[in-house]
Amino acid sequence: MRPIGILGGTFDPVHFGHLRPALELLETLGLAEVRLIPCGQPPHRSPPRAAAAARLAMLELALAGQPGLRVDTRELERPGPSYMVDTLASLRAELGPTPLCLLLGTDALLGLPGWHRWQELVQLAHLVVMHRPGWELSAAPAPLAQLLAAQRVQDPAALTAQPAGAILFQPVTQLEISATAIRAMIAAGHSPRYLLPEAVWEWIRANELYT
Repeated sequence: MRPIGILGGTFDPVHFGHLRPALELLETLGLAEVRLIPCGQPPHRSPPRAAAAARLAMLELALAGQPGLRVDTRELERPGPSYMVDTLASLRAELGPTPLCLLLGTDALLGLPGWHRWQELVQLAHLVVMHRPGWELSAAPAPLAQLLAAQRVQDPAALTAQPAGAILFQPVTQLEISATAIRAMIAAGHSPRYLLPEAVWEWIRANELYT
């Protein structure tokens, strides 16, 4: 079975720094699809500026017409903090042995030991770490280094061999785009055009979001 990619985030707002790596991994790893999952209540950061309905509307506009990328709203519908381990458990219950790939940036990987029940994540899904070409892993906390030593693979074929358990480092085109910077830009009266899809920017303007 072809794996399903999982990309979480607040998407406040969604931008090309989210979308381009998702599309590249969809194609280069032969994923069946990538599900972008907007976070309901972030457990490790302040609440999103935009309401859930607004973030969902922007995400749907961004993905319109792109086969293989879809929105999954389960975290918006689930009460309480949006822990990724709960999200993966619910996906596993629905999808059975289908391989799942949690897509992470390098910063998220290095912060993984601070996540809720983080060592269970690799039992529920593969971890695909998105990084720039030529990037090397810096010093990782000891528990994470041990996990990487035990679970890291080099061949993407490992993602289809079993439902979960592998950690793959995959180079992608990473764009230095920040949702925080976009919000500040809009608040200052400047245009974020070319940092995010035009349909999303038009929706932000029409709804006077982030001003």
